[in-house]
Amino acid sequence: MDTLGQAARDVVIGNRILAHEGVVDAYGHISVRHPRDPGRYFLSRSRAPELVELGDVIEYDLAGNAVSGDTRAPYLERFIHGAIYEARPDIQAVVHAHAEAVLPFTISPTPLQPVMHMASFIGARLPVWDIRDRFGATNLLVVNMAQGRDLARTLGAERVVLMRGHGFSAAGRSLPEVIRMAVYMPVNARVLLEALRLGEVKALSPGEIEAHSSMRPDDPSMRRSWEYWAARAGCAELLK
Repeated sequence: MDTLGQAARDVVIGNRILAHEGVVDAYGHISVRHPRDPGRYFLSRSRAPELVELGDVIEYDLAGNAVSGDTRAPYLERFIHGAIYEARPDIQAVVHAHAEAVLPFTISPTPLQPVMHMASFIGARLPVWDIRDRFGATNLLVVNMAQGRDLARTLGAERVVLMRGHGFSAAGRSLPEVIRMAVYMPVNARVLLEALRLGEVKALSPGEIEAHSSMRPDDPSMRRSWEYWAARAGCAELLK
């Protein structure tokens, strides 16, 4: 199948999965880097993730401009995606979401860290970005490239950046990988919150994180979860 066509289909699948798994609601979005031009990416027009269809997918340049001149309303925070792709040539897919379970760790000194093996992909360190530090009082949305680039700088070489009082942005080497990160991160957050009520928590060690998260992005087990979640979300027919 044509790689461009499948990339657009993957955007649809990713949106449907995250909606079905409760990671996003009416808000949040996912993108895939253009498979032939690293200076572009695919992202839906501004629409609730559960409702995204193939015709909603638009091609953008890294500055957030619709390449085809499509005038339909874009996501206001598309600059998150372009800025991360610009800063990280290794990244092929980006998720931005507001999962409730993650939010306590964006506004407290307690760090979000992986405590279960399926969450090892989020990495050992999840930096917290506070838009107020450089941009003062805002509505907390990332609405231009200056803000997006500042967020990308805080992400650095990590896989996830938390956003104070807002949510998170995750960056993956493939779409199945970043979906896996986005699905299991709220699960991990809930487990960690429950464990903290019981006392001292034993998180995954750096070696344990590396042993699991170093899995190739095309590993069969990565594909297995991608197919499973796509079937659960009712869009298995879009898989290649």
